[in-house]
Amino acid sequence: MRVVLNTNVIIAAFASRGLCAEIFEVCLAGHTIVISEHILSEVQEKLIEKIHLPQSIVQNIIDYLRNTAEVFEPEQVESVCRDKDDNKIISAALIGNARFIITGDNDLLSLKKYKAVKIITPREYWIFLKKRANKK
Repeated sequence: MRVVLNTNVIIAAFASRGLCAEIFEVCLAGHTIVISEHILSEVQEKLIEKIHLPQSIVQNIIDYLRNTAEVFEPEQVESVCRDKDDNKIISAALIGNARFIITGDNDLLSLKKYKAVKIITPREYWIFLKKRANKK
């Protein structure tokens, strides 16, 4: 399955052990993570400014993401979000053929879905995965 992990999910995955870290690991192990240069840039900025990680560690994380995820450069997409930067997230999902955008961003979550891409919280994704596993 192809998924976009939005910046806030990636930051939470590296900042602490919790649901986002679990989702990140599950996605690494069994899914294709779709990201963009925009997301990588935001992750780099937030890890330095908000989490206060050293530049060298942040660079290792960015390199790791580049090597494990599929990086797409989003095209211009129609403005569908209140926050124009979120349009880049939607565009990356569309170009990368992602099934889900996993995010804690309320501007994105308010859409619920855009074209074939479902926009859900980490908790909703975790519930989806559990239901899917129980059907097998």
